[in-house]
Amino acid sequence: MIERYVYGNPIETEAILTKPQKQDGESNLITHTFVKNTYKDMYGNDKVEEKEGFKYTLSENDIVYGLGQQIRGINKRGWKYKNYNSDQPLQIESQESLYGAHNFVLVSGKKHIGFFFDYPTAITFDIGYTDMDEMYIYPDDFNLEMYVITGESDISVVKEFRALIGKSYIPPKWAFGYAQSRWGYRTSDDVREVARKHRENHIPLDAINLDLDYLDNYKDFTTNPEKFPDFKELVQEMKDMHIHLVPIIDAGVKEEEGYDIFEEGKEKGYFVKDKDGKDFRLGVWPGYCRFPDMLNEEAGAWFADKYKFLTDMGIDGFWNDMNEPAIFYSDKGIKKMYEDIDSYKDISLDATTFFELKSKVNSVSNSDDDYKAFYHNYKGSNIRHDKVHNLFGYNMTKAAALGFKRNVPNKNILLYSRSSYVGMHRYSGIWQGDNNSWWSHILQNVKMSANLNMVGFLYNGADLGGFGANVTEDLLIRWLSFGLFMPLMRNHSAFDCRGQEVYRYKNMDMMASLIRLRYRLIPYIYEKFVSSVNNDDMLVAPLGFLYPDDEIARHTEDEVVFGYDFIIAPVYEQNAPGRNVYLPEDVTMIRFRNAEIVEKTEYKKGTYFVFMPLGDVCIFVRKGHAVKLCECTEWVTD
Repeated sequence: MIERYVYGNPIETEAILTKPQKQDGESNLITHTFVKNTYKDMYGNDKVEEKEGFKYTLSENDIVYGLGQQIRGINKRGWKYKNYNSDQPLQIESQESLYGAHNFVLVSGKKHIGFFFDYPTAITFDIGYTDMDEMYIYPDDFNLEMYVITGESDISVVKEFRALIGKSYIPPKWAFGYAQSRWGYRTSDDVREVARKHRENHIPLDAINLDLDYLDNYKDFTTNPEKFPDFKELVQEMKDMHIHLVPIIDAGVKEEEGYDIFEEGKEKGYFVKDKDGKDFRLGVWPGYCRFPDMLNEEAGAWFADKYKFLTDMGIDGFWNDMNEPAIFYSDKGIKKMYEDIDSYKDISLDATTFFELKSKVNSVSNSDDDYKAFYHNYKGSNIRHDKVHNLFGYNMTKAAALGFKRNVPNKNILLYSRSSYVGMHRYSGIWQGDNNSWWSHILQNVKMSANLNMVGFLYNGADLGGFGANVTEDLLIRWLSFGLFMPLMRNHSAFDCRGQEVYRYKNMDMMASLIRLRYRLIPYIYEKFVSSVNNDDMLVAPLGFLYPDDEIARHTEDEVVFGYDFIIAPVYEQNAPGRNVYLPEDVTMIRFRNAEIVEKTEYKKGTYFVFMPLGDVCIFVRKGHAVKLCECTEWVTD
């Protein structure tokens, strides 16, 4: 059952495809309330803050699933989360915002109730943080639509919600192959070397991602004439090797006289404006830039048509980045920062003034003042950006997807984005953002994947090995052992980190066998993916979804069920020879080594320590279910 409630004058987001009729009055399942919160400020003074929001009283054993791309557990209880799309590369537990805004929560206990808040700006979910037994939801203002979804099970609630928001994006089959990426492939020859070393060492590879390095001075829809002078030939050369090049596209257009996209966007008025109607000036990778008005349908279509520069050269995959949108600085913000810093230059900095000075620099990026300083022409209205902030990346990516249908109508293009809102899942996938080479981020990959499935982002994956920091060989092996089950299997790292290409390591053959196992599973994974899309099912689900009466299963956060067929229990601790695995039913454990099945063992329901040496992959297949392996003669998916 679905109920829809409307408060104030909501901004249309297009997250919901077909809206149920609006309900009169208030829901009897969640309370619309005003809450007073008393706290002390930094000087010890009592402050009282009153917020308008919603309150739901949690039972002791209630689990709260949801929020898609957010930190912490599969169960979101015990923390507060702010859904306001943010460039947050550390992804540590103390953060409240990440790259996406997925305002769906599912309370699972004696009742199964989902709440979706269709609201395009900042909204806070205080889930047992202020009060362990209360869930509070605070939007920044009260112009929103709320959907209340009840069902007989967690799975039924998710299926109802997924039916509301529409079918998920299905990428081309080659996009389920292995992808190698690095911010730091600086020349055409670097790319050739990556391709050659994978092929020489018999490491399967379907895609090489190109980060900012391929661009001419960070300008969108250009190629560097010195470092990539033969870009079109390079694309064809890779295609001849059955490798797809997947370039990055950023949201900011460089301010440069004579740069055709900048000149055209300025002439046609397609960039976002400040309050005086002038183009809003900001800085990101290229220096001073403009943002195309991605929420303006005409401007979005104009920007999307620029991808044709690359599709005409044979490119058939893209990743959209920096589209929260991330702002390094604004014109006004950087000038004020320099003025503020100047006032400190002649004083002796004590503890207070030193940290004040640091804050002047740190606060210049992604500032609230900047997000309130420019406007969109959205559906015929002039709307301040912060009111629709979470829709920017969604509309950039939606426009690109629609542009591909216009300009490359007979081809399925790979597309995934860093920033997102519910509804964008119909047009693309996402990756899980700039993580780190930390053992804890393997576990975060597990938890985030399950919650992303609830909001329709089935095509997702984390940067295997970690984007930032320095990977260790055992960490990369363990991460590949889990990542080979995720739809997006991409190894990605930053330019200032240790290289993560598997051919660099002593255990290259072991890692190559893990990737070959992925290729033996691709037909099965693809079939399960398409079935999950068509049936609004979970591809990756928490154990509690399938075993709702098993309290241990409900509170197990480091195992997930794939395709409703088998349990994955990855090793995510350094030097661990294996791990404890909880099995909620009798299963068959299948052990893979060197891409072959080397063991099948029957296990009864219970907890077991399972030895998993580096390179071994163990899955636990449910009774009556099966996993299909193909016999691969060539390690490509075209």
